Amino acid sequence: MLLLLLLLNFAAAQATLTSAQEARAQAIGRTIRCPVCQGLPITESPSDLSQSMLRDLRGQVAAGRSSEQITDYFAVRYGDTVLLDPPRRGLNLLLWLGPLLAFLLGGGWLLGYLRTSRAQMTLPELPESEPDEYLEQVRAELRAKP
Repeated sequence: MLLLLLLLNFAAAQATLTSAQEARAQAIGRTIRCPVCQGLPITESPSDLSQSMLRDLRGQVAAGRSSEQITDYFAVRYGDTVLLDPPRRGLNLLLWLGPLLAFLLGGGWLLGYLRTSRAQMTLPELPESEPDEYLEQVRAELRAKP
């Protein structure tokens, strides 16, 4: 069974693709990261592993598999890190929602800090029974000036 699957895969990989199929293979290949290179899609990577993955991808396109089936195949085989646009589920959801959550928490903290600091900045009222000598002197000088 495994030998038959390998032979079918090899035959599909050797099949020539139409221009539409090749364009589709290139589009899918741009969404799959090379496991060896730093952030390069397999269509741009010169590594042997990327070239092997691209041959495999072309074989799957020739076999008529959907784009989702192909990306799922590579994700199962190499992990979600092989996808340049990781799925928004599980721990990857933290990567998508983390910055928004940090922004909301930071904004809430800043708002609370500004409210409490404004409440602390109010000046205490001077009691009416104790006149401030310096203040009275300033007022007298202001009244005396033309």
